[in-house]
Amino acid sequence: MSNTGYNSSATRKSFRSGNLCLSYLDYGGDSERVLVMLHGYMASARSFSELAVRFKDWRVISMDQRGHGWSDHPPEKEYARDDYVEDILNLIQSELGGQPVTILGHSLGGLNAYQFAARYPELVKALIVEDIGAEIDADFSFADKLPFRSASLKELRQSLADIGLRAIDYFAESVFEDELGWGFRTDLKGLQVSVPKSNGVWWEDWLGSSCPILLIHGGKSFILGTEQARRMGARRLNTKLIVFEQCGHGVHSDDLNGYYQAVSEFLMELN
Repeated sequence: MSNTGYNSSATRKSFRSGNLCLSYLDYGGDSERVLVMLHGYMASARSFSELAVRFKDWRVISMDQRGHGWSDHPPEKEYARDDYVEDILNLIQSELGGQPVTILGHSLGGLNAYQFAARYPELVKALIVEDIGAEIDADFSFADKLPFRSASLKELRQSLADIGLRAIDYFAESVFEDELGWGFRTDLKGLQVSVPKSNGVWWEDWLGSSCPILLIHGGKSFILGTEQARRMGARRLNTKLIVFEQCGHGVHSDDLNGYYQAVSEFLMELN
């Protein structure tokens, strides 16, 4: 696949971060403005495929975060907050020449984005943080109940329904087939290490940067409550909150057009 100035296709690339090989999709384009996209738990770089191609005036980079997609699973379950932050730093330094970027992050990716901005403010022009709080208490223990492999894609999707998940399309984004059957690309065992390390009270990091932030919240989210989202918008300067009342945790998939419009207007205001 070749890159074009029209952002029509993505090229799969990789880089080293510590002892891991991490993968990303480069949507190309000639723009000096770079938009880095970071997915949530159990998703992958391709979760943003419909969104990424719409940003014609940007070079869009969508990363498979450690333990997800085509990126390595850390052998010793290295899923500390600093590990995710360093992965973003290594992406920017080794693949993007150390230039400042704009970061769009959903859920886990949003937490990683605002913690990165707090530690490396000189490398972040702006953030779009989708549906993650400054106080996080997520429960992914359901992942332990998922089968290692399923006989069919239908059966795998049914396994998600059987444990009570509603966002089946979202979680089914990261499935693959091999000779053993259908399974998840995500390091499911690693989630039991990573999620507790993501949980916590992170107000210091949320308030620790001064770049413009667009905070996008789904009114029906199971991860972030509207009251907390409003507090996050009120307490941090240079922050704009948009609530999508009818959307759940994955606003970018529940209302792609509305989401794109909100993000593109925010980015245009920056210029």
